[in-house]
Amino acid sequence: AVSFSRDVALDYLRQAHEQNRLAHAYLISGDANSGKRQLAADLAGLVNRLQAKEVFHAGSDVYLTEPESKSRRIVIEQIRELEHALQMRAPPGRRKVAIIAEADRLQPQAANAFLKTLEEPPNDSLLLLLSALPEVLPDTIISRCIEIQLASSEQSLPSEEETHLVDLLGTISPENFTGVQDAFRIVQGFQRSLAKMREAIQEENAAALKREEMRYKNTTDGSWLENREDHYKALTESLYLQKRARLMEVLFRWWSDVLRANSGVSMRDLPAARNQTEAIAQRLSTGEILQRIRRLEELRDYLGRNIQEALALEVTFLKVFRF
Repeated sequence: AVSFSRDVALDYLRQAHEQNRLAHAYLISGDANSGKRQLAADLAGLVNRLQAKEVFHAGSDVYLTEPESKSRRIVIEQIRELEHALQMRAPPGRRKVAIIAEADRLQPQAANAFLKTLEEPPNDSLLLLLSALPEVLPDTIISRCIEIQLASSEQSLPSEEETHLVDLLGTISPENFTGVQDAFRIVQGFQRSLAKMREAIQEENAAALKREEMRYKNTTDGSWLENREDHYKALTESLYLQKRARLMEVLFRWWSDVLRANSGVSMRDLPAARNQTEAIAQRLSTGEILQRIRRLEELRDYLGRNIQEALALEVTFLKVFRF
């Protein structure tokens, strides 16, 4: 599929709007740096004659639905609320715009409920689904949307751990990679990367706290420094979770490339791993690939609930990387 910049995509949508040819539903795909949400906001502002800063204010007739709670999923109750809002009458010359951010995070029941809305869209409605992993969405949803694929607006350099993970995944060969021992080798490499990241964050924040202690120990009371210690502990955990999420994203991108290869799609998120992902794609069926992606989604949910990290990783990797 051809990727467009956000500006080019907006020009295309503006022309369609001016010619009264906008479709009722679009799937806007692209990575985290592609500007999916901004394009959706620009289009919502265009059809409802709003400034960008007004799009998500009350009374704008723009409704944003995105993953909530620790599970980071879109649940059926959210879709029910959205459906209710879309049934309301829009003011003359306006449209009710529904933006589903991270649409690949729809729970199955929520996806089924939203499919009915796609099949019978309310009058004067515009449905915009945003996803970095559109391949995970049910075909029934994809087929009812016009897809607009956005190119990344910036190329952020991968971290050392992300590069190492891609290299580690590159050692996978379906011919000699079949047992529990090989799957454990992958999960242990992943865990070593996590440990290295946590240690680096802890050292950096410990050094920052030490500098504050040296600077302020004679000018403030002890309780202030204790609070700063708590602050850095919380900061360490927050940064670690962010970096862990980025490392998890590499796994999703890798398996998405496997799915693309299996489906005959030429685009790759990780072109350096093309040979390995294509080899895996020839070994597995589409259903088997999707099942592994769903296992990773379940792992992301489990980690969001703060369950035992090491056990969750080991159980999931045994399911995902045994061939």
